[in-house]
Amino acid sequence: QVQLVESGGGLVQAGGSLRLSCKASRSIFSFASMGWYRQAPGKQREVVAVFTRAGNTNYSDSVKGRFSISRDNAKNTVYLQMSSLEPGVTAVYYCNAVYFACYYWGQGTQVTVSS
Repeated sequence: QVQLVESGGGLVQAGGSLRLSCKASRSIFSFASMGWYRQAPGKQREVVAVFTRAGNTNYSDSVKGRFSISRDNAKNTVYLQMSSLEPGVTAVYYCNAVYFACYYWGQGTQVTVSS
């Protein structure tokens, strides 16, 4: 089993920044991938940014250059630094880890960007 605990969401004005954190209950090296998804009201959940075990980093085209994913292996934590925020990125952001072909999700953290 894997537990993922997110933090760092909130309300921010357009142009501002936020950093999300996701702490895993086990070493992040044990995951096939780990990263962030989001789901806006009335829309499907979509990938934002992920690390793969091979060390690659994949970003959604919509966030390239504005969002940055990073990790602290010693803390089993992955971060999502979000900058130049705009109302269009308002969503619930979910941490995800793939472990032995199973998808694990955090509880989600709300990010709201006001205009």
